[in-house]
Amino acid sequence: MSAPFRLDGRTALVTGATAGLGGAMALALAEAGADVVVHDRSEPPRATAAAIEALGRRAATVCGDMSDPKAPAAVVRDAEAALGPIDILINNAGTIRRAPAAEHSDEDWDLVLAVDLSSAFRMSREVGRRLIARKAPGKIVNTCSLLSFQGGILVPSYAAAKGGLAQLTKALANEWAVHRINVNGIAPGYMATDNTAALRADANRSRQILERIPAGRWGDPSDVGGAAVFLSSPASDYINGHILVVDGGWLAR
Repeated sequence: MSAPFRLDGRTALVTGATAGLGGAMALALAEAGADVVVHDRSEPPRATAAAIEALGRRAATVCGDMSDPKAPAAVVRDAEAALGPIDILINNAGTIRRAPAAEHSDEDWDLVLAVDLSSAFRMSREVGRRLIARKAPGKIVNTCSLLSFQGGILVPSYAAAKGGLAQLTKALANEWAVHRINVNGIAPGYMATDNTAALRADANRSRQILERIPAGRWGDPSDVGGAAVFLSSPASDYINGHILVVDGGWLAR
């Protein structure tokens, strides 16, 4: 039964892969047999690449500021120059800005929408058009959020971007399923990453969050690894436009 979850002979590109969710997903794909190109904004994620190579897989690093509309095309080009055609794309690069809506600046709004939503579309367009031209099957997985379903507090731009990303996932799935390109998303719950550092440092807010999570703990980045492998593997070939929630049961409450 393990064969449908294997990724041998596949090449993946994971954005935002220095650490946290992106790093964990990149390692999980490598453990399943994929060669992996790992991306970050300005510094090559060498530690992640080294960990992938330690697993016996090929690795490469690419850089690009996802707030720049020209970055996705360059990142995909550089990734393919390093390891060959991309079969799996994990759109994980993201950022967040916290402020009351009445004080949320245009600059923060534009930045979060550019990185969390627009870059995912451009990355998907670059990889998708190549897969279609090759007549090759492929997998695109977007890192969505619980705020793809909920409004959140003090993060209007992030909620708008992640809500839009869930809809983009469905829209691309509708068009590309016929080409054997599966587009799906993962919605992590409250994970212990840099993005949630402020929440975890707030004793009252952290307690409120933990009280609602049936699993009784913050998620670890490794908790999303299995979901990433599943949605990148032949095991998910008949799954299209789905947002897989990995949240310890938060939404069930």
